[in-house]
Amino acid sequence: MHPSLLRQADFRWFFTGQLVSLLGTSMAPVALAFAVLNASGSTGDLGVVLAARMLPMLVFLLVGGATADRFPRRTVLVAANLGSALTQGAVAGLLLTGHYSLPLVAALEFLNGVLAAFTTPALRGVVPQLVGQARVRQANSLLGSMRNATKIFGPSLSGVLVVAVGGGPAIAFDALTYLIAVGCLARLSLTDPLPAAEGARTTSLLTDIRDGWREFRRIPWLWPVSATFCLMNLVQTGTWQILGPELTKQVSGEATWGFVLSARGLGLLVMSALMYRLAVEHLLRLGQLMSALGALPLLALGARLHTPWLIAAAFVAGLGSSVCAIGWDTSLQEHVPTRLLSRVSSCDDLLSYVAIPIGQLGVGPLASAFGGFRVTTATGIVYVAAALLPLASPAVRRLPHAHRARAGQPEPVRVG
Repeated sequence: MHPSLLRQADFRWFFTGQLVSLLGTSMAPVALAFAVLNASGSTGDLGVVLAARMLPMLVFLLVGGATADRFPRRTVLVAANLGSALTQGAVAGLLLTGHYSLPLVAALEFLNGVLAAFTTPALRGVVPQLVGQARVRQANSLLGSMRNATKIFGPSLSGVLVVAVGGGPAIAFDALTYLIAVGCLARLSLTDPLPAAEGARTTSLLTDIRDGWREFRRIPWLWPVSATFCLMNLVQTGTWQILGPELTKQVSGEATWGFVLSARGLGLLVMSALMYRLAVEHLLRLGQLMSALGALPLLALGARLHTPWLIAAAFVAGLGSSVCAIGWDTSLQEHVPTRLLSRVSSCDDLLSYVAIPIGQLGVGPLASAFGGFRVTTATGIVYVAAALLPLASPAVRRLPHAHRARAGQPEPVRVG
């Protein structure tokens, strides 16, 4: 029987660092929003600040992925977290001293976005190095449980801090979490570069990016699912973030939206915990099937269903989204060569996220033209179709889960 992953020193330090860092990250949007609004009194300023962080993250993702494959991922993560601590600390300093300036805050958040572009691919690539490919599903389940718990408690904790002490101290806490993460990551024993990385340094960074993109296009099950995520994010993210609160208020009252978000977070948390022991023959296939459940809250809103049904739909959607996320991360980590994993992951992230701003900008005019409830119903239908479309590909349907339970392990439930 394998010992618990948390008994492994490297994974325990990594898990602790991620727990602290993600708690601060989940608190930061609430704190930053109120801090900027209180300092400037302008929603326009807030839009500029949020865009200043989002755009460079998209622009530099491919560079971040190539860097994480070229150099030791521990070094990349330590440097990125240290930079994030400095930039967030500077934002907190401006707010705490009453020297708020839109150009300065936007510039600091721009740097934060650049650093995030280096962090995300390195995080996905480092997990197989820490636990071995045989245990990546369990590692992703534990990390998913922790990540989803921070999404539930972080925003609430941030709201309490903002009310009690203001947005500046809450952002200062976020900066502190990055420093704690640096301390934890520095304890990892992954000091040697990947074997392929030494040879990679004789090539240019642009060549590395091209190699990652070529590998991304070569894998027959990968790019269809990633393109699907692009379409799903296009229709869902803006609709949920922008129309969701307003339509929920019209149907069930203002307080219901908070319960809906909590229910979805609870579904994410419950399923990520179950996935630790759930062995699946075709994990990617199950993830795509379950991802279609993410449309239920949109369809419930479009049908003007009241509070109990909407909360139940959000909970079930959380269950499905959790299986999809864990299945996708595990499939990448099991089937993509480790030396290319961060680059391929960055291509996936870029394609998946690039449509989000388009959806956010387009949903308002569509709702004005056709009505919010109709748009929400239509996006739910498109979301389901997009989630199921990759299953037409045999490469997606038949991709095996690379590692089964070994003799001596507790017998897991088998699905799919």
